[in-house]
Amino acid sequence: MDLNPFRLCSGLKALGYFMILIVFAIVALSYYAVVVLTWGPHVLDGGVSSLLSFTIIITFHILLVLLMWSYIKVVIQDPGSVPENWKLVSEQNIEEGNSVALSDYASIENPTPTLSTDQIERRQSQSRGYCSKCQNGKPPRCHHCSVCQRCVLKMDHHCIWVVNCVGARNYKFFLLFVMYTFLTTILDTLVLLPSFIKFFRQAKNHSLSPGNIAVIFLVFVLNLAFALSLLCFVIMHASLLSSNTTSVEVYEKKKTVQWKYDLGWKRNFEQVFGANKALWFLPLFSKKDLENIPALHGVEFSIRSDTEE
Repeated sequence: MDLNPFRLCSGLKALGYFMILIVFAIVALSYYAVVVLTWGPHVLDGGVSSLLSFTIIITFHILLVLLMWSYIKVVIQDPGSVPENWKLVSEQNIEEGNSVALSDYASIENPTPTLSTDQIERRQSQSRGYCSKCQNGKPPRCHHCSVCQRCVLKMDHHCIWVVNCVGARNYKFFLLFVMYTFLTTILDTLVLLPSFIKFFRQAKNHSLSPGNIAVIFLVFVLNLAFALSLLCFVIMHASLLSSNTTSVEVYEKKKTVQWKYDLGWKRNFEQVFGANKALWFLPLFSKKDLENIPALHGVEFSIRSDTEE
């Protein structure tokens, strides 16, 4: 009997839906602790206290809206699926009997005219991707996800927190979600720090109910823990973004002298966030970027002119 242990990974989807509930629960608790319990009551105090409270609450709401907007987008946005019966441009030309000049997006660059069709096909079969599970071709940078049971374009990883793969078409939304979550947890930690310091004094004097004290304590600890863990995650993905590398390509990149997809930090950034600066920090793409940057669709990718396949 052919037993595929990776099919058990599909059970992570059910756990992922539970993780979504955890995200919303943490957001709700943080909102209650920061806005309702700690800073909201001081908005009408007057003077510096009111100004500080108002500034914190407005900043908190802006970050929260951007966080939830990015989160919902990365959850619902398909990361990119391989078109049915997808083939390299070069393969189609071979089947039609035309002479071929492979594009930057094919698996082999600039074969010489002296190569026969059989030689070209043999070289392509060694380097081009094909997924035996999906029974379909695999564009460059595409990988099969054992959890989703399908190939994902420019797959970075499967994220249990969003019950979705992170790929070409939602990587920007994922990075924004991580960034805004990090900023929100930093803000929550800082604005709850005074209340946390006073925790034992508040508990002794009974100036707050035990339930409210517990909420402030729990939210502070959770936000501090997430802020510290996300710091490492932010640094890691900033490094990957700067070199136009995905998490699954790290090992492959180490084997090369010059990473072929590294186009320089500016173009690398635009390959994920687009060229429209006004939309860089919003989970949106402009129509012009979608038309002019093929990498955002996840099938075709520009490569360095000084590298060879």
